[in-house]
Formats: sequence, C-alpha cells, structure tokens
Amino acid sequence: MNILVVEDDERVAELIKRGLEEQGYSVTLAYDGQTGKRLIQQQEFTLVILDIILPKINGLELCQQIRKIRSSLPIIMLTALGTTDDKVEGFDAGADDYLVKPFDLRELYVRIRARLNRSSLDAQSLGFLLKYADLEVNVDTKTVTRSGKSIQLTPKEYKLLEYMMRNAGRLLTRTEIAEKVWDTFFDTGTNFIDVYINYLRKKIDKDFDVKLIHTKTGMGFIFREEPLT
Repeated sequence: MNILVVEDDERVAELIKRGLEEQGYSVTLAYDGQTGKRLIQQQEFTLVILDIILPKINGLELCQQIRKIRSSLPIIMLTALGTTDDKVEGFDAGADDYLVKPFDLRELYVRIRARLNRSSLDAQSLGFLLKYADLEVNVDTKTVTRSGKSIQLTPKEYKLLEYMMRNAGRLLTRTEIAEKVWDTFFDTGTNFIDVYINYLRKKIDKDFDVKLIHTKTGMGFIFREEPLT
C-alpha cells in the first residue's frame, strides 16, 4: 500500500513517513501541491494525506483536482485549521476525513485503517436502487431524484443521504453519523454535521410538502415520512 503525503513542513512529513513505514506502508513525500498533483498523475496510490496550506497549489484546490483524476482515491486532510467552516470547506473539496494538527500518530493510523477498510467495502458493494416515499437513489450512478426531479448533491451530501435512507426510521446521533459517514470522531466543539443536514434539507425537503429529514432535539436526526410527535 503506497501512501502519498503532501506536506510542506519537511520535519512533519518525515515524522509521518517514518511512522507509516513502521506500520508497513510504503510512503512517497511531496513538499508542494504541484509536485503532489504530478505524482498522482504518474503513480498509483492507495491513499493521500494532504495538508491544506501548501505552496504552488493549496490543499483544497489540489483535493478538487485529485477528485477529477481519481474520484475514489481516499484523502485525509491534515491542517491547523479546525473550525467548523474549515472542516466543511475541506469535505466540500472532496476530503474523506479531516485531522487537526497537532495530532497523535496513533490516531492517524486509526483513521487510515478505517478509510482503507471503507474503500474495500465500497469496492465490493453491489449497486441497486434505494427508494423511500417519492425519493430514489441509484447507488450505481450516484444519482438522486424526488418526484422525478433530479437533485444534485456533493459527494458528502450523497453519502449522508444514502446512510440515512439505509437507516430510515431509526434515530441517528451526531456521533454515529460522524463515524459512519465521515469515518471520523465527532468533535462536540463543531457543528459540521448540522451544517450538512441543513444542506441536505434544502435540496431534499425544501421544495416538497412532505419532509423526510427530522430533528429530535438534543438527540439526533430521523429519516422518515411522518413528522415527529
């Protein structure tokens, strides 16, 4: 398994490299976004660890470009920027997970294993059509329609919707959503889960009489056709 680390701080990059090699991974380093992009175009990688603040091409832009080159390549962002807006921006750019500096290398190992396990399961899964009320999701093509109207979702919005549909009628806590949809640990100091729920509501529910996404105050969210009592 070859991991690409794009990090302009050479000391941090070498620390990550040594730690991952001790875990049995092969590691390639890039110290700027332009080199990282070139390596992605030239080599096959299992996963990318990507800093946001990079010379030549910043991490957010590079993440978007990687998604155009290899749409399913797992990407973990490492950054000193830890606010909700920063995380949302990272996820919107296409990142699969987000780890704030400073971090414990053991946590990085856990995140990598979780991401690779998820990618393996995704590759083995069989596609089919999910239906709930008048909402349809084609798992093969990742397309969404409601009452025949096409709905455009970002990758993270799509993953959130698919998970909620597969667990319709069940209360989903923010912790569960963070772990199952983002493969990350829920930080109670941020509200990025609520931000994405609101994004999804605007696209799935806003223009329709029957609402499917409901909030149970202080507990979490439920995907169901009937309103909560």
